[in-house]
Amino acid sequence: MSSSTPIRIGAIDLGPSAGRVIVGTIDDGRITLTETRRFSNSAIPLPTRAGERLYWDVLRLWSEIREGLLAAVRDIGPLSAIGVDAWSVDYGLVDGNGVPAGMVSAYNSPRTKGMPERFFAAIPAGELYRINGLQVQEFNTVFQLLAEDLDGGLPSPSNGLPSRTLLLLPDLIACWLTGSMYAEVTNASTTGLVDVRTRSWSRPLVERLRTDLGLDLVGVLPETIEAGAVVGPVRRDALEVFGPDGAPTPVVAVGSRDTASAVVAVPAQGEDFAYVSCGTWSHVGLELERPVLSEASRRANFTNELGVDGTVRYLKNVVGLWALNEAVRTWGRQGLDVSLEDLDAAAESSEPLRTIIDLDDGSFRAPGDMAARIDDAAHATGQPRPRTIGEYARCINESLALAYRRAVREAMALSGKRVGVLHMVGGGVRNRLLCQLTADATGLRVVAGPVEAAALGSIAVAARGVGLIDGDLARLRSLVRASSEIVEYAPRPEAAAAWDAAERWVFGEPEPQS
Repeated sequence: MSSSTPIRIGAIDLGPSAGRVIVGTIDDGRITLTETRRFSNSAIPLPTRAGERLYWDVLRLWSEIREGLLAAVRDIGPLSAIGVDAWSVDYGLVDGNGVPAGMVSAYNSPRTKGMPERFFAAIPAGELYRINGLQVQEFNTVFQLLAEDLDGGLPSPSNGLPSRTLLLLPDLIACWLTGSMYAEVTNASTTGLVDVRTRSWSRPLVERLRTDLGLDLVGVLPETIEAGAVVGPVRRDALEVFGPDGAPTPVVAVGSRDTASAVVAVPAQGEDFAYVSCGTWSHVGLELERPVLSEASRRANFTNELGVDGTVRYLKNVVGLWALNEAVRTWGRQGLDVSLEDLDAAAESSEPLRTIIDLDDGSFRAPGDMAARIDDAAHATGQPRPRTIGEYARCINESLALAYRRAVREAMALSGKRVGVLHMVGGGVRNRLLCQLTADATGLRVVAGPVEAAALGSIAVAARGVGLIDGDLARLRSLVRASSEIVEYAPRPEAAAAWDAAERWVFGEPEPQS
């Protein structure tokens, strides 16, 4: 993996609250990251005749990305490849030139309310799960498309209108860079339209949507491709970005689902690991060779998302640090200036396992006053309400650790795979208390880091895609391991009984383990 000259890879990493452009310089068996631009992102509310809707300002994101890539070349040097990753499920419809045919709706827009029920009245939930293996979430792309069709109809040749192509957000950015239209499978698998066994669009499902629900996707879905494919050079009319040889920089379809790239960057040694990709949302699960499509898996609401190199990310979505961030925002509006550093210290000094809640409850997924919702949950379960901001933060951290414990144990029981270590990656690993609590709750050794997992995984796959490094996932992970600050947390045996009791108090008897 060494080179006589440094390899520079541009990584575009987009999240629902922020985006950035990062350059990964690979030299002497290590990746060094340099951020060239960071920018905010948020869904914008807009009143419509159908009610308030939320949209993404994708043209502003595109402008920020352009500036970040230009700064990368100007300040660091030519780029050998570029990769794009982002959150899942959201999409844009474009014409044959890649021009948006309308605004891009946000996943948490209320337009999808009631769509799963409408869908399952025509196609049973069990039948859908046996095809796509996905956790049912109201914002899944297939439910968004159903809402869009009901709002006015998707353009297609069958209704006499010019067809449009659906591009998930990272593929939309790649289209504007290169002109190529495709669906990279790690993100496409979150739409609900992919057969998780064949790793391509489910044509039988698409036909059922047309005949049973009137949702016509003919001509709408682009070709699927696997992560690692080179999709084309950056067009001169899009951006003046060149590689070391003076040729336009190629764009590689990395694990465009940000969690897929983050799991590539899990610095595991061996295969007996679980992971938590921990940020605004947490994704807790296992890396498998085959999907788990049992009825028990569906009822447990586990999801089978496709991973890099033919893998399956068998996981459960957990609220994550969203609840803590929302609490801080509410306190700020109430005039309390709370830094995350002070909050972490206050949580660490607060009484352990005083108040535990079920963060998977739907009430914690919407924006708003999380402290008030914690009070309601504590009252409903006969627990004392927190008295200080430190106790609220402690409650959220411990409740997250308990959610991780349950998800890991359920994943093992449902898949039959045993693990000996839990890797935590992403921004949440900066929270030392959460990492230690997770070790205590799960009884597993926790390996925390890297923080910039999605960017590192994207960079490694892009560099391999253009032939500048080689190797399987194990070799890519060794590169990440050599490039990262990693901290280990050992479970404290004396805490085990208290966590068992906390789980029984909130959920009843713990889930059985295989």
